[in-house]
Amino acid sequence: MTDSNEKLTHDLAVLQEMAAQMSDYLKSETLFWPMGHGGMPKLTLGGYWLRQHRLTALHHLLTGEQQAQLSAAIKTFETAVSPWVVRTEQRAHTELAARIRQWDEYLRDLREKRGENTGAYPAQVEVRAIIAALVAQLQQAPYQLDGKLLQSVLTQDKGLRARFASGNVVWPDEWQPAYPEPEFWWLYGRPK
Repeated sequence: MTDSNEKLTHDLAVLQEMAAQMSDYLKSETLFWPMGHGGMPKLTLGGYWLRQHRLTALHHLLTGEQQAQLSAAIKTFETAVSPWVVRTEQRAHTELAARIRQWDEYLRDLREKRGENTGAYPAQVEVRAIIAALVAQLQQAPYQLDGKLLQSVLTQDKGLRARFASGNVVWPDEWQPAYPEPEFWWLYGRPK
């Protein structure tokens, strides 16, 4: 539980920084925006939405102060993107295409090396979770998801499912409420 709490605390700090820089990010042409702080991932919409989904779904694991910080960060994000709806949708689609390519490279590497890299799966599957976060947001108004990108994801999932061994969740058990098995099946097991 401690590792899970530390990860959620880190996620909250990352989310707050991403929300604070979102306006500048959307005005830029940079897809993977360096946030300039040690230990911080690059800012993307998918990275933000991944953390917002997880933190919102698991808010009961946060302290009252952390819940207030989460609400404030979400408001900051919404304020930043509201004048940039078209730009946000375009940037999310560009990232989704890049993440699909990234995930495809990992899956191809798994196939070619006959599973040598399955040990890296719990870390690599974050890319698939970011894809899920992007798809979920792009399916909500005012955005519209590009059907071709969705079809690419479904094709990748079909290939992975054919060589997937169901099992225990690869992320902390406490996170299961944020990632129910039917929808997030690729977090419950590993490729064969």
